Formats: sequence, structure tokens, C-alpha cells
Amino acid sequence: MPRIPCHTLGGLLATLALLPLGASAQTPAGLPGHAVKFVNNFPPGGPSDIIARSLSAELQKSLKQTFIVENKPGAAGNIGAEQVAKSTADGTTVLLGIDTVFTVNPFIYKRLAFKPADFKPVMVIASSGLLVGVNPGTGFKTLGELVAAGRQGKGLNFSSAGSGSPGHLAVELFKDATGMKITQVPYKGNSPAVNAVLAAEVDGGVLATPGMLPHVKAGKIGALAVTSRQRSRLAPEVPTVAEAGFKGLEQEVLYVAMVPAATPDAAVQTLAKAMTDALAQPDIRQRLIDLDLQAEGLTGAAATQRLTALAQHYERVIRATGMHVE
Repeated sequence: MPRIPCHTLGGLLATLALLPLGASAQTPAGLPGHAVKFVNNFPPGGPSDIIARSLSAELQKSLKQTFIVENKPGAAGNIGAEQVAKSTADGTTVLLGIDTVFTVNPFIYKRLAFKPADFKPVMVIASSGLLVGVNPGTGFKTLGELVAAGRQGKGLNFSSAGSGSPGHLAVELFKDATGMKITQVPYKGNSPAVNAVLAAEVDGGVLATPGMLPHVKAGKIGALAVTSRQRSRLAPEVPTVAEAGFKGLEQEVLYVAMVPAATPDAAVQTLAKAMTDALAQPDIRQRLIDLDLQAEGLTGAAATQRLTALAQHYERVIRATGMHVE
């Protein structure tokens, strides 16, 4: 075997000393070498699930690391949130869901197995409004007609994606602001709640727009308004609640990625950077448009401020309406 000159061997050892040891040489900064789990705390098929699967596929390519999605629905997102809160804080377990787990649930549930302070944001990914839709059998063509019927004492039942969901909050806002008689009926996710409207189990629902629109186009659900500040790009003919004569009843949903609070900053920054790059990809942006979502991409202090402001707003609304979950 030929001898390696001493000066060459010394240079090689010096180079090797600068390299990370073991598997970490192939691992993104701040992340351990095993799979990253996106926990979606709502059922498969909804907007948060689609976002989780789209981002996991993109991050798996960009970070060269395995990403998997696990659905843990139930209790308005609390079951999945509890799992993430109790997970190892190393950046490999990420809650990907909606803001209400942190901005609504702490004020309406008497007992939670976690606190908002147990988490910190990786990103506020996107935002959206909801669609106020009714079964055509109700005969309502406008939001004004619906409100007038509710004010006259006609008992109305509206489905939501679960107690504490954005649709539940929207129903309570409408009741408080208009004096309507309307009962919120919780279902286990957006899809079952839409099916309840189709089957006339309820009069209508305030639900995620993408799940409602195919049935609106088919004439099986009547669209009365959207709760966003601007009209939906997918249904520009449907007025906003403000345009329908009910200012102040806007309702938004934030789609967020959160990790346990003790997660190292390096891991959070690696995930945030990869998500930022993913949101810049044309196919991801189109997927958000197809879901009627507006890309946000807020990280760090900006994400914390957005969530804090929304929580303060909802706390005032919840205290005013007496909204609670047993």
C-alpha cells in the first residue's frame, strides 16, 4: 500500500475535523436525523390536511429528510395539539392546523391539557374566510332573509366543523350581533358538516369555502355570503358579509405550523426557511388559490403578534357571547 505523505494526511484530517459526525452530516441544520412528523389535528381531506401534505412533500425534497403526516382529529383540535405539546421538542413534531386551538379554545374549554405558552410558531402559513351556505329547501336567497327569519323566532340549525371551530364562533357572532335565534350543531370536521347541509339535517352552515363550492355550483347549496374582507377568488359572485349589510361580522381562519416551546431556534429557523421557499413554488401557490387561501408566510415575531392580536379579539367576543364548551 502506498504511503500517504504526512502533509497530505494532516490536511485530510484537518478537513475531516470540520465535518459534522455521523448522520448529522446529511441532516438539515438544527434537525435530528429521523423523520419529521406533521400532526394535523383535523380529519383528512380538509384544507389543513391538504396544506400539511403539500408542504411535507415539498420539504421532503428540499431538506432531503423524511416527512410524514399524521391525522389526530377530535375535540376541536385539542387531541392533536396535546400530542404535539407532549412530544420531544427537537423540531421533528410539528402541529399543522388552524389558529383556534390557541386563539379560541383556551377561552371556551374549562380544562385543557396544554396552554398556548407550550407552543411557539414556525409560521402563519395562510388565511381564509368561510362561506355562509344553506340548503335550498330553506328558501333563503340572501343573508338578509336568513337574519330576518332568525330574528322573527324561526329556529335555525347551522352546522360547524366542531365546537370551538371558526364556524361555531361565526354563528355565535351572528347571534350576538343580530339577535337571531340560531343553534350551532357541531360535526367532526368540515366534510361531515357540509354533508349535513346537503342532507337537510341542518338549515345551513358557516364552513370552509372549498368544501362548499362544488355543491354551490351544482345548485345543492345556496351561497349567501363569505366572511372574508374580500370576495372569494373562487366565487366572486358571492358578496362579503359587509356587502350583504352586516359589517363587523368578518371572520378569518389562520393556518399555522407550531412546535413545542422548547424547540431549539435553529430547528424552527430551518423549518421556517424551508416553508418560506415552499410557499414560493408555483404549484404550492396554486394549491392555496384552489383552497381559497391567501398566502401569509409570517414567521418569528410577526407570527406571534398576529396570533396574539387574534386571541385578544376572540377573548372579547367569547366573553361577550358567553360561548363555552362543556
